[in-house]
Amino acid sequence: MSSRPVNAPDDDDLVFKAIASATRRRILDALRERTCTTGELCDLVADLDRTTVLQHLRVLERAGLVTGRKIGRERHLALAPLPIKRIHDRWISDYTRAAVDLLDRLDGP
Repeated sequence: MSSRPVNAPDDDDLVFKAIASATRRRILDALRERTCTTGELCDLVADLDRTTVLQHLRVLERAGLVTGRKIGRERHLALAPLPIKRIHDRWISDYTRAAVDLLDRLDGP
């Protein structure tokens, strides 16, 4: 576990880096549907070897987007949506509101 504070300045950078990859977005989409084992995620991205998939999972975990727990010999992974909500609240919603305001002014009287 990391010792840096949860809202450290680089948290957003880690999330943006994590979601920049199409492979990692595929993994997140799968985890949005249900908890998966590491093996199931490796099967999902069968075009990549297991080591590469595990590297992608480490990036997602470092960004706080995925949590895992060991059950017997299997590792079960789940989506942790709070970092994405933080990105939405901090970046997307404000820019969406600004774009809508701009369009309203363009449509003005």
